[in-house]
Amino acid sequence: MGEVTVYDNLSSGSKEFLQQHFGKSNFRFIEADLLNFDVLSEAIAHHDIVFHLAANFDVRAGITNTRLDLQQGVLATHNVLESMRLKQVDKIVFASSSTVYGEAGTRAIAEDYGPLLPISFYGASKLACEGFISAFRHIFDMQAWIFRFANVVGSRANHGVISDFIRKLKQNSGELEVLGDGTQEKPYLYVDDCVDGILFGLDHFQEQINVLNLGTDAFTNVTAIANMVVEAMGLSRVEFKYTGGNRGWKGDVPQVRFDMTKMKNSGWKARYNSDESVRQAIKDTLSNNE
Repeated sequence: MGEVTVYDNLSSGSKEFLQQHFGKSNFRFIEADLLNFDVLSEAIAHHDIVFHLAANFDVRAGITNTRLDLQQGVLATHNVLESMRLKQVDKIVFASSSTVYGEAGTRAIAEDYGPLLPISFYGASKLACEGFISAFRHIFDMQAWIFRFANVVGSRANHGVISDFIRKLKQNSGELEVLGDGTQEKPYLYVDDCVDGILFGLDHFQEQINVLNLGTDAFTNVTAIANMVVEAMGLSRVEFKYTGGNRGWKGDVPQVRFDMTKMKNSGWKARYNSDESVRQAIKDTLSNNE
């Protein structure tokens, strides 16, 4: 195995997640921000490929701070790409999102869907980042893999609907606030499948730019997730309090469907379907919180 450098400002992560790697000769950890161009540029030097997974993790935060996704998404990504150009690193894997598609309703969205009209600053940022990657790729002869993720869930997530429900029920086991009307439906992808899909796509797609949906072609609604959490926590007679409306907040896309034909035709399929991903993530989260 080659050398691996993790570059993270730990705004949403923890060194505990990397503990087993500290002390290894082929592992390096740098605690720094992508907006610190000088530190980033030196860190990127001498690497073969960059996995750019960093972004603002709270989609709703962009409502009150409209510069947040510009800074932590677009400007941070530009710094990554410019550092790669200067240090002659020519391969990038980018974590994009289904939010770039905007509102397509219940239509299953393939990678060539358009026009792309995101409705959140997070989605706009991801789409802008894709544009910069495409331009850098063309002008400076880079190669790129852009993965548009479904909702990724797993044990280390500290935000999102699962951790939100668990936190609320620990505070009040008799009542659960559910944003929207509970009918919002999206595909959920277990984190292990996400990693597996990235590595598979990296090996099996070799165009100069590769855009790939990564998720499941099934989906799960919010009320179903609430019931799964209640069941897993061994609770009963929990009253669901819906805030109303067909979306959780301004910028939330209430209905998402993925067309996974491109990845499936190459031979990849998620181990867990959407419901199974949610159940496994709930189990993992509760186990870690004990």
